[in-house]
Amino acid sequence: MLTASFSRVLGPGHATQVSRVLTADPLSSCMVAARFEQVGMNEAAMGGQFWGIGGGRDGLLFAGASMVPLAGDAAAMRTFAHTAARRGRRCATILGPADRVLPFWERLEPRWGPARELRPDQPLMACPADPLGPVDPHVRLVRPHEIENYYPAAVAMFTEEVGVDPRGGDNGRSYHARIAELIGAGRAYARFDGDTVMFKAEIGSLSRSVALIQGVWVHPQLRGRGLAAPAMAAVVRSIRADLRRTPSLYVNDFNIPARRTYERVGFRQIGTFASVLF
Repeated sequence: MLTASFSRVLGPGHATQVSRVLTADPLSSCMVAARFEQVGMNEAAMGGQFWGIGGGRDGLLFAGASMVPLAGDAAAMRTFAHTAARRGRRCATILGPADRVLPFWERLEPRWGPARELRPDQPLMACPADPLGPVDPHVRLVRPHEIENYYPAAVAMFTEEVGVDPRGGDNGRSYHARIAELIGAGRAYARFDGDTVMFKAEIGSLSRSVALIQGVWVHPQLRGRGLAAPAMAAVVRSIRADLRRTPSLYVNDFNIPARRTYERVGFRQIGTFASVLF
């Protein structure tokens, strides 16, 4: 039950409650938990703030480059929407469980204006066991010196999936640095044919228990040839065996080929995300 009708920025004294919320739903909260586990309530290091209702007991939201409603009922989402409307938009996306994102956005849209795109139905999937089917032995971690071969595929994937070129604004310096960071951390996988990327995937967020896979892409000329499932099986096997995490991902509901590929590997839907893109 909602016991407070306003939200406020939480501080270090609320770390235990924030941790409790993130731990209660590790698959949905992985994007935020991965950073929180490293830096705690440090706003600058987190790249955002936690907003709480009742100290985070009755509602919790992370407000950064992505705004992520982490806990709360419909009344809590209305409260958070009021706070967001008052502060103005500073995020590029709103994403998280659809049963929180959609009522939050419904109240907020009249103040923030229309989004560039609303994706209301994105199955959240997890693979709780070893992958099914064959495993592609040629999929491996990308090596740092291969970044210039890998980077064009990352740009192509992002542009295709999100609908904007990630190189905008600073001529690609920030995105190039992000890809280099993932490669250096051992979180970028690929299958190469010479210098050409045939398949790629990254671990976008890595918490203590979950690895959120993002950036899955197959070269356009190779799609429909059965490459994706064995390649994804290789990524899943590595995550489970080497990182000891549960592989997860979310996918657009209309991307039937991708959903079927993930199901063949052993992924099962465990929830539904929604995204608002600006």
